[in-house]
Parts: sequence; structure tokens; C-alpha cells
Amino acid sequence: MLPVPARPPEPTIASLRDSPEGDALARYWRFYWAVADAQLARWLPRRPSRVLDISGDHGRCAERAAEAGHSVVEVRDPLLARRTAGAPADGASGDGRAGPGNGTVKILGDSGSLAFLGDASMDAVLAENRVLSRHLATEETVAEIARVLRPGGRVLLCVDSLTLGMALLAEQSHWAHLSDVPSAEVVLVPWPDGTITRCFGADQLRELLAEVGLEVCWIRPRTALSPSTVEHVLSSSPDALPRLVRTELNAPAGDESLGFHLLASAKRL
Repeated sequence: MLPVPARPPEPTIASLRDSPEGDALARYWRFYWAVADAQLARWLPRRPSRVLDISGDHGRCAERAAEAGHSVVEVRDPLLARRTAGAPADGASGDGRAGPGNGTVKILGDSGSLAFLGDASMDAVLAENRVLSRHLATEETVAEIARVLRPGGRVLLCVDSLTLGMALLAEQSHWAHLSDVPSAEVVLVPWPDGTITRCFGADQLRELLAEVGLEVCWIRPRTALSPSTVEHVLSSSPDALPRLVRTELNAPAGDESLGFHLLASAKRL
């Protein structure tokens, strides 16, 4: 009998934020982004619509939405991403106008303050790639999202979870801070590189969205399958990726606190 490959150990929490080239979790991140693409495809409106993308994920969401036939306004925030050479640092470039099916309009501006867009001017908003956790004054950003959405319009968002935040605090031996988490209204967690992320529980996320007139449709972990499980399966069966993605998408609604990223959909009332 051939020996069964040992399951790899759980990765460090810090390694779960980004997916750099050559990451030891390359298989998991391939699965993660395949799941994210499939979730986005399921969520996007069926009819050509005006979609605002503030995710700042280097065109991943904007490109997928445009390929699906939507008119996309993609906002690149110089405060959250590497500054584009020769581009203005303040205000916004571009007029944000695009009709259904006309592709993507790229704008350089503040994704936390969407003053360059009119009220009720968008059918859908994408706030993927943990952008609301990187905007520490999340209330202001969510209020702007609600303002630019038309009545009945929807937002898809992804944030860092309390599960991730508490695990990161524990990994860094910040025990005093960790003990404050259950009673804290706002949870800000430092990363080893000096950046800060804002983490949310499902109840906090519901309250945040409800305060600006957004009704939560659902909240779920981005992936319920753990990185070590995915790495174990794909290391022994590289062609199992589609099956793993289907398993993730068809998993019944479970504990919203699972997973290091929370994915949510909400609509404007």
C-alpha cells in the first residue's frame, strides 16, 4: 500500500492576507480566486447594468463584470494601491460615464468618498478584495456606497473576519488586546508589516449595513474549506480544482463566523 501524503500544517495567519508569487499556499490561492470568480459570476445582475468597482484588485472584478456585458466604473485608490506613474494623486480622473455594455471606465480617486458619482447612479457595487477592512472609517465608505446605489441596487463586499483578527492577535501574543475583542465595537488589528486591518463579525457587519439603509441578503465565509485541506487535496489530485469549487459553492449555509474573510450581499431599500 502506498503511503498517504501527510496533510500540510495550517499556515501562519499572516500568510493568509495576500498571495505573493511563489507562496507556499499557491494551490490554495488558486482555489480561493476560482471560488471568488464563481461567486461573482453567480452574483452579477443577469441584465446589462451599471456596476461600480472599488475593489482595487488590479482589474479582476472589473474585468469579469465587463466580460459579462456590464458597464463598469472602476475606481483605483492611490492611498490603497501603488500609485500609477504620471496619474494625478488627488480628486478623480475620468467622468465615470458609460452606458450598458460599453466596457470599463477607469477612475483614479478616493474609493472611500465617491463624491464624483451622483446619487442613485449605480445598479451594483463591488467592494471586494477586503477594501472595506482597509478603509478603517468603514461607516463613511458604506454610506457612500448606499448613496450611489439606486433603490433595489446591490453591493457585494468582502471583509476580514473576527476569526482572522483574533487568530492574528494570538499569533503575535497580543493577549491583552485579544481579551478586549468580545466587547469592542471596532476591532483594528495590526499586521507584522505595520499595516492595520478592520475585522468584523457577522452581527457587526449587519448592523453597519443596516445603519445606511442596506438590507443584508446573506453573509457567508469566502471559503469554508481550510487552506490545509485544499492544499492536501490538490497536491494529490491537481485536477480536483473544479470539484472543490463546486463543493464550496454548493455547501449549505453554515456558521458565518467560519473563515478568515466574510463575503456579504446587501441591497438598498
